[in-house]
Amino acid sequence: MIRPDSIDALCSTVAHARATGTKLGLRGGGTKDAIGAPCEAQIVDMRGFAGVVDYDPPELVLTVRTGTPLAEVEALVASEGQMLAFDPFDHGAMLGSDGGATIGGVVAAGVAGPARLSRGGARDHLLGFTAVSGRGERFVAGAKVVKNVTGYDLPKLMAGSWGRLAALTELTLKVLPAPRTRLTLAMRGLDATGAVAAMARALGSAAEVTAAAHLPDWHGEAVTALRLDGFAESVAARAAMLPEFEALEDGDALWLAVRGAVPLPREWPLWRLSVAPCKAPGAVAALPGAEWLLDWAGGLIWLASNADPAVVRAAAEAAGGHATLVRASEAVRASIPALHPQPAALAAIEARVRRAFDPDGVFDTGRF
Repeated sequence: MIRPDSIDALCSTVAHARATGTKLGLRGGGTKDAIGAPCEAQIVDMRGFAGVVDYDPPELVLTVRTGTPLAEVEALVASEGQMLAFDPFDHGAMLGSDGGATIGGVVAAGVAGPARLSRGGARDHLLGFTAVSGRGERFVAGAKVVKNVTGYDLPKLMAGSWGRLAALTELTLKVLPAPRTRLTLAMRGLDATGAVAAMARALGSAAEVTAAAHLPDWHGEAVTALRLDGFAESVAARAAMLPEFEALEDGDALWLAVRGAVPLPREWPLWRLSVAPCKAPGAVAALPGAEWLLDWAGGLIWLASNADPAVVRAAAEAAGGHATLVRASEAVRASIPALHPQPAALAAIEARVRRAFDPDGVFDTGRF
């Protein structure tokens, strides 16, 4: 493992790897190391790029180096009554890692929790970045303003790229005021079809729902939950628009369980299915014996199943989406691609984009 702490050092590392045919695996806190196949690569520890570059609370903009722990970033913005505009979380508990996630790893993996339903994901709030390409060259994209329309929208390309295009060293992110009040509402006893319908009605109302999820077994009963954020008076008024739902006392615990797929058995492979919400009931019905929960009003299914991976992916495709293998044994991870295989035409476009940033495959470790 090597740990560069400057752009020049990282450029030299990548250039040397390119010249010698060495593969480089980018690593932050290591909380997502268990996603993807085990691979042989020289590990580049990006935690040498740590620290806040610039934080301007009145302008709602934060520039931070990518190796900074997510917990430190969240504590910093919370001290100003703010939060990151998307809903990041640490995969450590889910994947059994002791390390703390870094902000760079969160953005590179496109991580977003239950509030993605209303706030969008990391790609929607990454304003700009600095990175080193597979050519060993430093480059900058985006800007420190929201209304930036110059050139290609590379921030959206980098968010969720899993370190396969370039090594991110610095990020500029949008932040928002943190809500003063959070209220969780619940409806009990619904099946998947009824839950998706109830969440759709709530989202179609004027209640401005922040998050919506369904747990088939939450303390022994099915619970369909909504979260409302904002000022106390606003939250109370919006809750009154949803008379079918009642207040839930352990709301914070429920949302932590949803984002970490806590209720699902750890001994089975864990899948993350992104589907059309209205197709979610059909997707889980096609996988009998699996245990699951719904997030993003049905758009995200956390699924624990021993079913044939081809069957899981076929169910996701039939529901208009895709399936990512998040947690499994090393043997399973070595035999099944973590990311959903793409259609040939899309795969060809992706390959061209990757070669544009990394012509010799320095970051192509075989992990995915």
